[in-house]
Amino acid sequence: MKNGSKSLIALFTGLAAGVALGILFAPDKGADTRDKLADSLKDLGDSLKEKAAEELDNLSEFKNKVVNNIKTKLKNEEDDVDFTNDVHAV
Repeated sequence: MKNGSKSLIALFTGLAAGVALGILFAPDKGADTRDKLADSLKDLGDSLKEKAAEELDNLSEFKNKVVNNIKTKLKNEEDDVDFTNDVHAV
């Protein structure tokens, strides 16, 4: 995982903890506090899902680049072997 991703997750976690503590110590009714906390946790969950989806997309793109790079190198090696065989056959 990249350092930026770790920092972003730490930021969201800290933000959620701060919001949760703020809501718990606020002078609202219990039901209002629970509703606010539930909303905050839902928002955090949505943010984490979005970030996870982005990271999966990045990983998929990276995998495709690696596979294409390997295929290209194998094709080049295959062409070099064919050329070498053709030169030695003459």
